[in-house]
Amino acid sequence: MGNTPVIRFLRLNGDKDSDIPLPRYMTPYSAGMDVCACLEKKFVLNPGDIALIPTGLAVAIPEGFEIEIRPRSGLAVTHGIGIINSPGTIDSDYRGEIKIAVINHGKKDYIFNRGDRIAQMLVKRVYQAAIEIADRLEDTKRGKGGFGHTGV
Repeated sequence: MGNTPVIRFLRLNGDKDSDIPLPRYMTPYSAGMDVCACLEKKFVLNPGDIALIPTGLAVAIPEGFEIEIRPRSGLAVTHGIGIINSPGTIDSDYRGEIKIAVINHGKKDYIFNRGDRIAQMLVKRVYQAAIEIADRLEDTKRGKGGFGHTGV
């Protein structure tokens, strides 16, 4: 496991939020860690509304990695709760509070409670590309074929 990145989390309010679980893998083969809401009281998200849900955490991600924030499938399928900028990105140099940008695509109000699992975090390797200007690009079979060019 020498290539396993170490992700360091900081509880921004110390012991006050020690009841909120740290992000964790829920099964041995989970790709993402569930992350929980750090709310003082319940929060109602009306249909069509967007909100930032605090986690009470800041993070140190090693250089060359990011964390992607994705919806939890159960919340999405059962209640229509998604991540508005899915996947969201936390860069390795960000040290502010992690907040989850949720949207209610459902038909009913959704209530978030303190400690609810609200999203998934995936640790991903990233590369910064070298940028070059070109006089022309190599041809491909696809060429300029865009949306729907291979059929529905």
